[in-house]
Amino acid sequence: MYQSIFLQAGGGIGNYVLIPLMFLVLYLFMIRPQMKRQKNEKKFQSSIKKGSKVVTTSGIHGKVVDLIDSDNTCVIETGAGKIKFERSAISMEMSKKYLPKETKK
Repeated sequence: MYQSIFLQAGGGIGNYVLIPLMFLVLYLFMIRPQMKRQKNEKKFQSSIKKGSKVVTTSGIHGKVVDLIDSDNTCVIETGAGKIKFERSAISMEMSKKYLPKETKK
């Protein structure tokens, strides 16, 4: 009688293993890569130097002219003039070492 009640409730070790396994898969495939990406992005943003050619998250290409550490901003010179941006708005660097091989000169 107890076995039939236990089986009807759907119990067993399987349910206790399945939920932690789902959390492990979620962590390995979603949370961990996102944390790694954020860490690399922060490292890049803190390593920006004067003279670097960069692209902002909005797609503006320019050259870093000045870095202002007190308010975490930088001044980028574009074709239209100089614009002040937050460092977090810079998405990538377009220096020679980051360009594909066929475009290097």
